[in-house]
Amino acid sequence: MGKTIKEIKIGDTAEFTKTISETDVYLYAGITGDLNPAHINEVEAGKGSFKTRIAHGMLTAGLVSAVLGMKLPGPGTIYMGQEMKFTKPVYIGDTITAKVEAIEIIKEKILKLKTTCTNQKGEIVLDGVATVLPPRE
Repeated sequence: MGKTIKEIKIGDTAEFTKTISETDVYLYAGITGDLNPAHINEVEAGKGSFKTRIAHGMLTAGLVSAVLGMKLPGPGTIYMGQEMKFTKPVYIGDTITAKVEAIEIIKEKILKLKTTCTNQKGEIVLDGVATVLPPRE
């Protein structure tokens, strides 16, 4: 099991890094049904704002879920909510690091964490706050 609320201190952090592949984008599109050409059609995406395909924003957000569910608090965590902003596009081939930091404990059972994803250049591509229920003792 992951860390219980009593084992977590404000300021605790954890992270996960992954390079986003073309396969990741196609699999995410197939699983979710989000076949937006901005993600899966290079010709059409080339006509858009970013001039090439970009990863789904929620694929990037899923990396935050991986940190919460596997590292901090870890297995047994229930993801209750997420406020987030996508601040830059994620391109195929970008290496994204999702990081969470414990920022608030509510009523000795709910945890709020700052959530950020950065690319290999150190640019923030996702910024937000997650609310989770850590595993029970």
